[in-house]
Amino acid sequence: MSKFDEMYTQLPYEFFTHGAKIRDHYKIYDEWLARQPGDMMAKRREEAEMIFRRVGITFAVYGEKDEEGAGNERLIPFDLIPRIIPAHEWAILERGLVQRVTALNRFIHDVYHDQEIIKAGLVPRDQIEHNAQFRPEMMGVDVPHGIYSHISGIDIVRASNAQGEGEYFVLEDNLRVPSGVSYMLENRKMMMRLFPKLFNAYRVAPVTRYPDLLLETLRDCSPATTAEPTVVVLTPGMHNSAYFEHAFLAQQMGIELVEGQDLVVRDNFLYMRTTRGPKRVDVIYRRVDDDFLDPKVFLSTSSLGCAGLMDVYRAGHVTICNAVGTGVADDKSIYPYVPRMIEFYLGEKPILNNVPTYMCRNKDDLAYTLAHLQDLVVKEVHGAGGYGMLVGPAATKAEIESFRKAVLANPSGYIAQPTLSLSSCPTFVESGIAPRHIDLRPYVLSGKTVQMVPGGLTRVALKDGSLVVNSSQGGGTKDTWILEQEPEPDATTPETVPAPRSGQSQSQSS
Repeated sequence: MSKFDEMYTQLPYEFFTHGAKIRDHYKIYDEWLARQPGDMMAKRREEAEMIFRRVGITFAVYGEKDEEGAGNERLIPFDLIPRIIPAHEWAILERGLVQRVTALNRFIHDVYHDQEIIKAGLVPRDQIEHNAQFRPEMMGVDVPHGIYSHISGIDIVRASNAQGEGEYFVLEDNLRVPSGVSYMLENRKMMMRLFPKLFNAYRVAPVTRYPDLLLETLRDCSPATTAEPTVVVLTPGMHNSAYFEHAFLAQQMGIELVEGQDLVVRDNFLYMRTTRGPKRVDVIYRRVDDDFLDPKVFLSTSSLGCAGLMDVYRAGHVTICNAVGTGVADDKSIYPYVPRMIEFYLGEKPILNNVPTYMCRNKDDLAYTLAHLQDLVVKEVHGAGGYGMLVGPAATKAEIESFRKAVLANPSGYIAQPTLSLSSCPTFVESGIAPRHIDLRPYVLSGKTVQMVPGGLTRVALKDGSLVVNSSQGGGTKDTWILEQEPEPDATTPETVPAPRSGQSQSQSS
């Protein structure tokens, strides 16, 4: 008997089918787990936590301090049960993600140039010009290949569609400084260390090429004519919540990790200070928000960036990845317009659908939202990390009334979405194996071409019944296995392929 039999009614579309049958791509894992000793998973989890802590794979929680007043560092909980996606599903996701990110980059370029989509009446002008992430300083600035979001993290959920079937939806676009890819890479490394035999049983597509693809993407966007442009990672410093990732990616790419104080502008070019003297910088992979990049242009008190950086940038002597002003397209108030962008710029129907969204800035949507707060998920358009959000079905009456006042005070600052029946995946928690809701963040790289590794960061809402997967809100992560297509039989050696018996049909995966 499967260890998951008693849970199938709570696990839509991941481990079981509607008919309570284990999906083909999970059968090997289910049989393997059934053979393991009862205490194996607990021991492996302890081993994983020890290794993660020793390596320093942590994140800082803003507002939390330890006994000595320093920022509190936490391990992101790591779940040992992988999320498995078959090749044919990934193929659809990949096409949809490439399509979406291509359209978003076209949109950002249009916003800062001819604004054709605004003139066509498809996106309201005030949605752009009153957007907190719109940067007038970028108007008319040309960037290499017209690419603004070089590294995009697109949040995907699987839920019931109108036909009651499982479908992938885009929940959110993260185009400014999307984080989490280091956990995707470290989770895979950990799973291969703990369960090597499983990787002999499954054809899991590798993700280890990501740092190489990232460096290739960054170099593709260099304004320099040199064959080896100098690329750096710009970090706010060790107290930033994602500092581990900044250092990890710099190390994996073999490039320098710098802070603002390491950079200097001379003769309209950017240099970093080294022990051998100044060295020109061609590309910055920045993990610093726009407001802190240049105190001469944005926040004058910032010490995280470099004075004069925007002059060098506008002159075309350095590339900033992701581009300044990219956030105008990942604002939640812009999200509902992405399907229109795809049709306007590409002449195509969206491959991946949005979650239905109510824009509270619209009178009718506001009225509906206020009347159904107890049933909806309401989000601040500039919110992130699971903050500034109301999950109506899980909220108290007092929380709902408090949110009602906030929405009424600033309707344009909120959107609302139906509470989706998010798919669940078996997860190893303190009480044993139980269903927990999940999402997926694949990473799309845009340079001379748009490419991605087969995988992403699966985030898990570890609290029973919770829909909030963010690490800052107690969420964890899983390794994501994208299965490779089985190789086609070699047509030149047909004798190696056994012929089916008479009347035998080929099986179809569910």
